[in-house]
Amino acid sequence: MREANLDLFDPRTVMDSDYTADAGRDDDFAFAFNDSNFSDRVLRIEIMADSPEARSDADACHSLADWARHRKRRREDFKKDNAVDTSGCPEERISNCTQADHDDGVGHENQDEETVAMIEESASGDEAANSNDSNWSMDCSTVLRVKTLHISSPILAAKSPFFYKLFSNGMRESEQRHVTLRINASEEAALMDLLNFMYSNTLSVTTAPALLDVLMAADKFEVASCMRHCSRLLRNLPMTPESALLYLELPSSVLMADAVQPLTDAAKQFLAALYKDINKFHDEVMNLPLAGIEAILSSDDLQVASEDAVYDFVLRWARSQYPKVEERREILGSRLARYIRFPYMTCRKLKKVLGCNELDHELASKVVLEALFFKAEAPHRQRTLAAEESATTNRRFIERAYKYRPVKVVEFELPRQQCVVYLDLKREECLNLFPSGRVYSQAFHLGGQGFFLSAHCNMDQQSSFHCFGLFLGMQEKGSVTFAVDYEFAARSKPTEDFISKYKGNYTFTGGKAVGYRNLFAIPWTSFVAADSLYFINGILHLRAELTIRH
Repeated sequence: MREANLDLFDPRTVMDSDYTADAGRDDDFAFAFNDSNFSDRVLRIEIMADSPEARSDADACHSLADWARHRKRRREDFKKDNAVDTSGCPEERISNCTQADHDDGVGHENQDEETVAMIEESASGDEAANSNDSNWSMDCSTVLRVKTLHISSPILAAKSPFFYKLFSNGMRESEQRHVTLRINASEEAALMDLLNFMYSNTLSVTTAPALLDVLMAADKFEVASCMRHCSRLLRNLPMTPESALLYLELPSSVLMADAVQPLTDAAKQFLAALYKDINKFHDEVMNLPLAGIEAILSSDDLQVASEDAVYDFVLRWARSQYPKVEERREILGSRLARYIRFPYMTCRKLKKVLGCNELDHELASKVVLEALFFKAEAPHRQRTLAAEESATTNRRFIERAYKYRPVKVVEFELPRQQCVVYLDLKREECLNLFPSGRVYSQAFHLGGQGFFLSAHCNMDQQSSFHCFGLFLGMQEKGSVTFAVDYEFAARSKPTEDFISKYKGNYTFTGGKAVGYRNLFAIPWTSFVAADSLYFINGILHLRAELTIRH
């Protein structure tokens, strides 16, 4: 080995150079980008002409809507191109173009719609002879311009498994190693931004369309650090319904990347918060694509009357978006049914689920059986099942913010028509009733007539203090007269039976209600006290028993 001539080294030359302390910090190699002094390879970028439509779209990409239209057009063009025999076009091979004997590399199996190709300098004569489409071959060789960059294989390989596989694929040692990359003209800016990022860990672009283009390029070249960076920058930009939907409809390879998960989570949360009252935005929600509907239905805070309303909404949306029954059954079974929380639907609606021809019969039977078993569980067991699912994507046992509280109903036909209704209220729900709030239960039925329970915070009859009241109401139905015996009870210990508070009989006419303004005969402050006997683990357990009176 030849000895270095140390006398020729002058430390003062370092001080006179452009090198700075900032340039030498960890993982910042911006000073080495496209510098032959710090590079061991040459990257030759062949820039191909886009289709006329793609060029015009790319020039107009000033907004996310423009970007989405541009990407859609390019997806359609790519599908058309893939239908052509490309045996004569060498775009899928990787090689060292400067060597006479080509060394085949390992290509990147790209799951996105646009293939990024590391190519040989020319195809063999046999390959050209096998081509079935001369126009395709001509397109493959149409190069607008060529860019040549000096690159450092260790830096690129450290940031990208794609480049690591490329540079460690057994290519002969050589002082001049060339790799050729072929891209479309519309990808040039994003690729240059990506290469700069791999050296400097920074991006100069700030707009959402530009960041999305870099994100797509980072996905193709497996640069996870850049994907995370783009995702973070996009999350910091103002979110809109259009941008949120666009993030959720990115190609599957991008959506499956862990680096993009925070961005898609933020998009889902934005849509869920914006459209949590689906009745208020009914027309707008009905026109959302599948990804938007899934984001809304996955929310625990969806403001709906009951899970029955969620089920009805899903069917309406599926019917409007998928007119063919076969397609509708497929999308309901594979995508949407998982977001319906069948355990919180009423038994009457569950019966309709079993008879719905838009759901696969096996699936309908499974979800209804699971719902009935859940309803039969003890309250503490239901809470355990819900807690076990709180950290997962499966939310079927977790209750939403329903307008009408779910109830458990046990019905008897003999010796008399009777039903026992169990209503559980959380301490927070009771606290929110003060000073004059009300909460209603889901409807339940006795003798074909609909009833409901309502809990109130109201003043006692002498108007001296607030108290907790419970009432039984009959759903409005003309001038129907209905006589029942009723009993209200509450439980103060989980191991004890319900203790009767009030009972009596009442003849209902349409819209009437009966109940007690002060169910527990104590002031509101005593009722909601932390040590109140009526809250078991933060839950108030109520029971109403109704019997038809003859």
